Amino acid sequence: MPGAAQAIVKVLPRMADVPAAAWDRVANPDGRPFDPFAAHAFLQALEDAGTVSQRTGWVPQHLVLEQAGAVTGVMPFYLKSHSRGEYVFDYGWAEAYDRAGGDYYPKLQSAIPFTPVPGRRLLVGAGAGAETREQLLTAGAVELANRHGASSFHITFLTEGEWTRLAEHGLLQRTGQQFHWQNQGYATFDDFLAGLASRKRKTIRKEREQALAAGLTVDLITGADLTEAHWDAFFKFYMDTGSRKWGSPYLNRKFFSLLSAAMADRCLLIMARRGSRYVAGALNLIGGDCLYGRYWGSVEHHPYLHFELCYYQAIEYAILHQLPRVEAGAQGEHKLARGYMPAPTYSLHWIRDAGFRKAVARYLTEERTHVCRERQMLAEYGPYKQIAAADEA
Repeated sequence: MPGAAQAIVKVLPRMADVPAAAWDRVANPDGRPFDPFAAHAFLQALEDAGTVSQRTGWVPQHLVLEQAGAVTGVMPFYLKSHSRGEYVFDYGWAEAYDRAGGDYYPKLQSAIPFTPVPGRRLLVGAGAGAETREQLLTAGAVELANRHGASSFHITFLTEGEWTRLAEHGLLQRTGQQFHWQNQGYATFDDFLAGLASRKRKTIRKEREQALAAGLTVDLITGADLTEAHWDAFFKFYMDTGSRKWGSPYLNRKFFSLLSAAMADRCLLIMARRGSRYVAGALNLIGGDCLYGRYWGSVEHHPYLHFELCYYQAIEYAILHQLPRVEAGAQGEHKLARGYMPAPTYSLHWIRDAGFRKAVARYLTEERTHVCRERQMLAEYGPYKQIAAADEA
């Protein structure tokens, strides 16, 4: 492998052990849209808040590739004792392997913890030798899995390019889907609505009216305008939603303060208030080419307020700031009627046991076919005029 002789892959147990400038130089190199989740500050905030730790079952084992003494690639990597907080579900694999007499845990995971956002995972910068650096990091992951006696390692929500290239080196391919909104060069929200079928357009207008009918006001807060009072209010919303959905929310209050201190200009809170009291809110992160919807919650029920804060306000923000798309998190077929269309997601899986690997490979072949068909079927029910016209034809 060209360049491999001068390369070394280190395993570092804390983001603080990696110089932020060196990490960010390959994670967010010049010429690529900024990915807030790959940033050193975001990943370190998770660790400094204690949400990623031995106690929570996410033990950092970050891979750092050095060539001629310089960092040329990094990979966020974690040793895990469970499968929570991943959103690419392998509980069935774990149960099957355990029934066969194996130990599925520990396993290794390359991911952004608790964050089902697609992006690069093998952060090698750009230019000549990028594919070689990806291969070196992958080889380092295999070696680390062997040293830990891990059953497997998993790279989740990576890009299609990484997914295609690394599959040639024996990693198993898996697909999923999310719902993303694409900006077609709209100048206003009404321009977006004009592209929808009449019935869908009327529905969205009605939902927006009803969402704020109780006299609520929407505030968009970012950068230096964010205060601890805003985060206090939002954290109540987050805890309410998290407790109902997951039982035990993944993030703590400290994380949001650390995130704001390090990346306030990349945070966008969309908050609904009654008078001076906030009653609901959604957290977004602002990327170079995308607005990423992350968490939502409320302490009062108002019909369609979730859609207004999480989807429609996000679309308006993306149009105003000329962002190409909005990604509103995992799952949610209800997003389809709001203009968010199905988009594929990708993951790769290395399985140590040869027999188990063959069984998983067979399953994934069938699953990929099913996911593709489902995505195509759902796309036919999109709200856009050309889709509606095709259905009528």
